Amino acid sequence: MRLALLALRLMVLAWLWPVTQLNSSTFANKKRHKEVYVGENTKAKHGGRVDLKMKKLDSTKSLLIKSEQLLRIEDHDFAMRPGFGGSALPVGIDVQVESIDSISEVNMDFTMTLYLRHYWQDDRLAFPSSSNKSRTFDARLVKKIWVPDVFFVHSKRSFIHDTTMENIMLRVFPDGNILYSVRITVTALCSMDFSSFPLDTQNCSLELESYAYNENDLMLYWKNGNDSLRTDEIVLSQFFIEDFQPSFGLAFYSSTGWYNRLYINFILRRHIFFFMLQTYFPTMLMVMLSWVSFWIDRRAVPARVSLAGITTVLTMSTIITGVSASMPQVSYVKAVDIYLWASFLFVFLSVIEYAAVNYFTTVEEMKKLKNAKIPSNFDTTQAMAFDGCFHDNDIDLASFPEVSITPNTDRNTQSRNSTVSAPTEGTRLRRRNTLKYNLSFIRSNSYMIDSYSRVIFPMAYLLFNIIYWSLYA
Repeated sequence: MRLALLALRLMVLAWLWPVTQLNSSTFANKKRHKEVYVGENTKAKHGGRVDLKMKKLDSTKSLLIKSEQLLRIEDHDFAMRPGFGGSALPVGIDVQVESIDSISEVNMDFTMTLYLRHYWQDDRLAFPSSSNKSRTFDARLVKKIWVPDVFFVHSKRSFIHDTTMENIMLRVFPDGNILYSVRITVTALCSMDFSSFPLDTQNCSLELESYAYNENDLMLYWKNGNDSLRTDEIVLSQFFIEDFQPSFGLAFYSSTGWYNRLYINFILRRHIFFFMLQTYFPTMLMVMLSWVSFWIDRRAVPARVSLAGITTVLTMSTIITGVSASMPQVSYVKAVDIYLWASFLFVFLSVIEYAAVNYFTTVEEMKKLKNAKIPSNFDTTQAMAFDGCFHDNDIDLASFPEVSITPNTDRNTQSRNSTVSAPTEGTRLRRRNTLKYNLSFIRSNSYMIDSYSRVIFPMAYLLFNIIYWSLYA
């Protein structure tokens, strides 16, 4: 029985042996063909030379893992600041201002792009190095360690640039010193005073502060003093930057305590030339244009009304509206408002001047026609001027009896002939008669109002400009 089982096993082995040999030869041929194919491609790619380093694993694939192991990131709790429980951690700051993108008077804010750099020491990130060289990383490692939580006080909007990658740099030195740099654009509030606009100078500041750590945990300071603030060449359309100055202070919050605060102060002085071309020169021209009506005949009503009344007044209203639309609605008077409204007053007075001239002319002519007898052959249609009033040049009043223009003639004559005199009463009557005489003289010679206005208006406006520019320029 045993012999039969043994013989059966031998027969099965004899049957399976050729199949096993066939599979082994096929696998060996495939492996050999693959090695030949890879070798030929490698030789062709590298000029017939096989680089043995390519057989090794690419070391850059595990660089981040090696860095994390080198810095022992997994061994520490980076949710806590360095030296937690001890003295405040010093964090140095320096800023390089790249540009001031815009300044808005309407919104009272400015937009600035800057490089913000932080310097501190974290012994947990110290690593051994024979060459004492630092290691530089991007934003991917920053998210795994502790960094200062600096924010911008009074900021409206801010963002970190992310083209083509997030503009963040982290540099770690072997002794644990860290440089953390970020490129930010921030829009912050600037409390502006427009009482001297557009001859104003504005003081703005960008304020930096830690959000979570008060002065007992984190101490912010300018790393290099006044040299910690650097600027590129900045050119603005409406402002000239007079000064950039860093400063520091403390801010108190009733619920959390005192915090270190850093200030980036800069002074902006406005360029006046733009407003001279757009506001002041057109306003001056409109005021001087209103004076032209003083040289136009007082009987030319349509010409004087259209020139002094419609054209100049509407133009001044347009200028005032345009300036107000580009400015915030403040509750105090600006320098440009004083100039515009004073100029508008001069234009308005020129209209009132012609109204007075026209009124006095009409009253005097009507008085002469009322006190004189009109001849039967007098043609009223021909004597009417195109303004609808009688005029002394249109009719001949030489044949009419002369009418005295001095009031109270008889009483004055009796007073002069009387032997009784009262000095006090006489003085009063003299003053009263002098005023009445002057008013009567102006009414009877209304053309002289234009003559006086040709001198008084320009001299008054010149005096106003001298006072205005001496106060605000």
